[in-house]
Formats: sequence, C-alpha cells, structure tokens
Amino acid sequence: MKTVLIIAGSDPGAGAGLQQDLKVTTLLGVYGLTVVTALTVQNSQGVTAVHPVAPEVVAAQLEAVLSDFPVAAVKVGMLATPALVRTVAERLKGLDAPLVLDPVLAAGGGFPLLTADGISMLTEELFPLTHLLTPNAPEAARLAGFEVKTPGDLEEAARRLQAMGPRWVLAKGGHLSGEPVDVLTDGRNVYHLPGVRLAAPNHHGSGCLLASACAAGLAQGLSVPETVNRARKLTAQALKYGLPLGRGAGPVNPYAPFARDLARLEVLTALQSAAARLEKEGIEPLIPEVMSNLGYATPYPAGPQDVAAFPGRIMRGPQGLLIPVPPAFGASRHISAVILTAMTTHPELRSAMNVKFFEGLDDLAPLLHLRVASFERGAEPPEVKAKEGSTLAWGVASVLKPGEPPPDLIYDRGEWGKEPMIRILGPTPSSVAEKALALKNALQAGGKL
Repeated sequence: MKTVLIIAGSDPGAGAGLQQDLKVTTLLGVYGLTVVTALTVQNSQGVTAVHPVAPEVVAAQLEAVLSDFPVAAVKVGMLATPALVRTVAERLKGLDAPLVLDPVLAAGGGFPLLTADGISMLTEELFPLTHLLTPNAPEAARLAGFEVKTPGDLEEAARRLQAMGPRWVLAKGGHLSGEPVDVLTDGRNVYHLPGVRLAAPNHHGSGCLLASACAAGLAQGLSVPETVNRARKLTAQALKYGLPLGRGAGPVNPYAPFARDLARLEVLTALQSAAARLEKEGIEPLIPEVMSNLGYATPYPAGPQDVAAFPGRIMRGPQGLLIPVPPAFGASRHISAVILTAMTTHPELRSAMNVKFFEGLDDLAPLLHLRVASFERGAEPPEVKAKEGSTLAWGVASVLKPGEPPPDLIYDRGEWGKEPMIRILGPTPSSVAEKALALKNALQAGGKL
C-alpha cells in the first residue's frame, strides 16, 4: 500500500487538519503517516487557541517516520511558527517524494495560524521543495502580494507563485464572486477549471480535504492534472453533503460518494425483500390503474441514477401481484422525483411507493399513526406545469417543511388525465411496505376494498 506523510495540526473536532487528512487518504486507498505540528483549540464556531509543538519534537517525529517507513508523497498543512517551517523544510530536503503544500495562513474565521515571518520562510524554504501548491484566493493574494478579485487575478497570482518555486500551483477560486473557477498552472500551461457554486454551510476542512486527496493521487502515480480533477470532484461531493455537526460551520463529508457506491447492492436487496412481502401479503387491491412502483435511493444520491425501482412497475395480475423485472437503478423517473425531492429536506426519506387513492384517507391515517398531507395539481404554477416531469417534485416539495416531521402519506386528487394518487414515504422499502399493508388491511377491515 502506498503511503502519504501528513504533516499538519490537530483539530479536536476532526473536520480539518490531520484528522481530515487521515480520513481522506484512507478513503482513497493510501496509508496515512502523521506528524503533529500544533494542537489547536477549536470547534465548529472557530479557533480560540493554537499550541505549537516544539520544533525538536516535530523533528523527532519526522526522523522516526522517515527512518522506518517508505513515503510515496507528502502533504504539509499548518506549520504555526517560523521555527517549524524551517524544521520541516530541513527534514524534507532530499526526500524523493512529491510534496503537496496547503499554505494554511489563517482559520476560516480569521484567526492567524502563521506569522508574517513564517510566511516569508514558507516561500523561501518550502516553495522550492513543493510539487503542488494549493492556496485559496485569499492565501494566493497574501503570498503573491496583490489583491485577487477575478479569475484573471487568480491566474496572475498562480503564475507568480509558480515562479517562486513550486512545480505546479492550484489556485482555488471559491472565495471569489460568481461561479467558482480554479486555476492550475505549471508555468507553461494554464488551465481554468470551472465549478458550481454550492450552498454549503458545512464546509470546514475543504482545503485540507483537497490537498490530502491530491497527495493520495500523486502517491498512487497519477499525474497532477489527474489527481487535481479527482480531488476536486471529491471536494465538491464532500461540500454538497457536508455534515450539520456543531453550532457553526460543520465539517465536509468525504465519505458521501463512497457510502453511495457501497449501498447499491443493499438497495437492490432491500427492494426485492420488500416486494416479496407485498406479493406474499397481497397488496394488489392498492395498485392503481397506472400501476405502482417502489423505489429506494442510496445515501447521498447524485440524481435518478442513484435511485432504484422496478423497470416494469408493480402491477395487478390475474393471480395476484405481478413484478415482471427485478429492481434496477434509474428505472423510474416518477418515483425518483418523489424520493429525491423528499431527501432535500429530510435525507432519511430514501424510499417511496405510489398506491391508489381512496376517500377518507385524512380520517383513517391518524388511526394508523400515520401523518398525511396533500397538494392540488390545479395550484401548480404554469412554469412548473410546462416542464415535463416536474409536477411530482413541486407537489412533494410544497408539503415538506425543513425541521418539521414529514408526512408518511402525500396524496393528490388528480386532474384531467391524471389519476388521483397516494405516495407513501419512508426511510426503507420495508417501512414503506409496512405502511402500505397497514392501509390495505384497514381498508379491507372497513369494507372499502
């Protein structure tokens, strides 16, 4: 297994620093070695103190690691003092491994993490050893010595920084206004890498994540453009699915895309199990004219391709329930719209099923301890109605409120050419099946089916 030597500060909240670096390197399949440079006192609301490790202790850690373990790449983060910058630079000279330097100058809230003397020493001592430098826009401005307001300014800063010693510079544009654009250059070629502006309130540790992901890629033999592209994709996913932990800015979530991929088999298995139960216990009285479908999303779905359902739908046959085809991902646009919309406000609602509407649902649901809500298709805005396939997303979104308990059942009474329908929501297919069977049994007991 390839290794990455992580030289960084410690974050007790584990959202940044060497704790985040270790998570990322592990997820990407390399082994992280750690040298601690500072102990920070911080949480999601900010940094309140920094306690640098004595230079001789950092030197001893480096000696212990470098004398025993093979090192395929190095990631350097927070160094805290000029003495630590010099200590790290002296120990890394002559090491035959690419170095990724994340120039941590200040915390997100502005708390200084490296003095002016330390910054000068960083450029003099570590820049010449650096294979890839990864400053954000404020760091690039501070290091290059001029204000950075536009992607053009960022490119100029990247060029100047590359001329100071690093072989490559990735200047990150997330702090600039407009859609984010990163700039990657080796001094000859310049690449503008566009991104998408995300609503990412939980963004703590994104810089550490990107730099350690780049180091992991270099350790595995990827080129700089290849490792940068992979790291940027992982960072975007981690920002999109940041974790709302703490009272301030929560940590990014690098596990999100891995959790999504790992869950795919479990999703299909759970759907098959729930469908078998529905078939055994006879759900066919609730199958509508347009037939039913049962869907289940992976955690952190990126789109309909991460929602599985039954390609041939679930239908009522002459001898009971008929399920022609096993579940597959991307099989139902309609059920995907319901689930993906529900998950935007209630991520736990990963499963849904449509069943036939019947009168009296508002009275029956509370007796079964089920919450019910409804929307009117006639109230759908014209611009939504004009967009093919947007009605269900609009209807579900109209009744789901962030921070409020979600309904178990969402119905509409249809309109011209549209059959009235109930959508059953739940965290898993088994929970949805349980609710569907409870409805069926209650209706049969009341003589309504």
